[in-house]
Amino acid sequence: MLTALLALMSGQTNPAQSTRREPARKGPRAVALLELPASGKARLIPITVMFDGKFYDAGSYKASPIPMALQRDTVYEAVRTGVSQGLFTVIGAFHRGNAWVAEGKWEPAGGTPTKKRPPELPAPRDDDQDKPPVLRRPQSGGRPEARSEAGSETPKPNPPAPPGNTPEATAPAPVTRSADTEHSPPDKDRPVLRRGKPSEEQPNSTSGIPAPAHPPTPSVPAEKISEQKPGAQMMPAISDAGGSEPRPYGYTVKPAEEQQLRKKMLALASNEIRDRARQLASEGGESAPAPTSSQKTKTPAVQSAPPSFEDTQFRIFDLSNSNEPVLVLTTKARLPHPVGARTSAGADLQYYVTLVAREDISGDLHKAFSNVTDNRHLDILPRLELIDAVDADGDGRGELLFRQMSDKGSAFVIYRVIGDQLWALFQGTPE
Repeated sequence: MLTALLALMSGQTNPAQSTRREPARKGPRAVALLELPASGKARLIPITVMFDGKFYDAGSYKASPIPMALQRDTVYEAVRTGVSQGLFTVIGAFHRGNAWVAEGKWEPAGGTPTKKRPPELPAPRDDDQDKPPVLRRPQSGGRPEARSEAGSETPKPNPPAPPGNTPEATAPAPVTRSADTEHSPPDKDRPVLRRGKPSEEQPNSTSGIPAPAHPPTPSVPAEKISEQKPGAQMMPAISDAGGSEPRPYGYTVKPAEEQQLRKKMLALASNEIRDRARQLASEGGESAPAPTSSQKTKTPAVQSAPPSFEDTQFRIFDLSNSNEPVLVLTTKARLPHPVGARTSAGADLQYYVTLVAREDISGDLHKAFSNVTDNRHLDILPRLELIDAVDADGDGRGELLFRQMSDKGSAFVIYRVIGDQLWALFQGTPE
């Protein structure tokens, strides 16, 4: 009887165990943004490094002076909605404005095969968990290269200065060559990011870059990295020596159903914009119609006509691979002003909206996150631009990667969707 009871209990627990997501990894695991211009060099912007379950700014983590995430021969796998798009191997790193950027070789998926990469290093031993993570130097004895935008190597005794907001801070600055010793043998027991060896082709090759979705347009100056360049492709990239394989996070629906969901999200955005307009009016703004004498003690009225939307982006994700859609809408909007309203100060008011919602089995939307700001208050309330879904910690579940933009600069933020709420896993510093 006891044996039968134990067997029954074991049979009841196995299904639950099989549906659990992968355990979170200790890392290190780096997330970056790959920039593929319509013409020119492929470049990588570091975002975050996860180590021992904690997230750090990849632009400063273990910098000596080159950040650990941009050490030479580090390999990143670019993903779009969780699907692999190719590999980027870091060759050199430099400063662009106040931010670190890497150049390297881009190999799109399905392209010409290159030399076989060396085998992945074994996982770190338990007795080495307290040691700082380092990247192994290339077997050829070379060392990471740091240089300026122009490619010159200029000696400089100190590491790069912290980010600033002065105009001078946006100019490319020369960086010292890494001071790491060339003769120190690599410690194979320390954690490393995904490693590779550069091919024999010329560095910074851009052959095989997939064609952009839109016709190429002239690029903005190199110093401006806070906004996506015209004609450029942006996608997350991951480096992890022992991470999980990419898995798709797209959620497929019929066109008619997608339009219906989009309509619901825009209706929700309209309500959020009106709430924001009321808040501004109650704080002394002039974006709402002037109240009458009978309304002076009440919340100022807001025009009931729907906002006009532009640059609307609507995405549907299945972040947990459980057939549960997560809806993300980003858009710009303006409210119409009735005749006679005080519009001299509010006519140019533009709203920026980012919404995340879940749909239940009844088709009703549940708001999980709302960020509504306007072009006059970006100094205190930044706007968010969705980049894509990405597995930030290697547990197989996708998170939402946003670029946060304000008057102070831009930064990256990663949110995890849990139920009807969003939790920030990583918040970068504006640069």
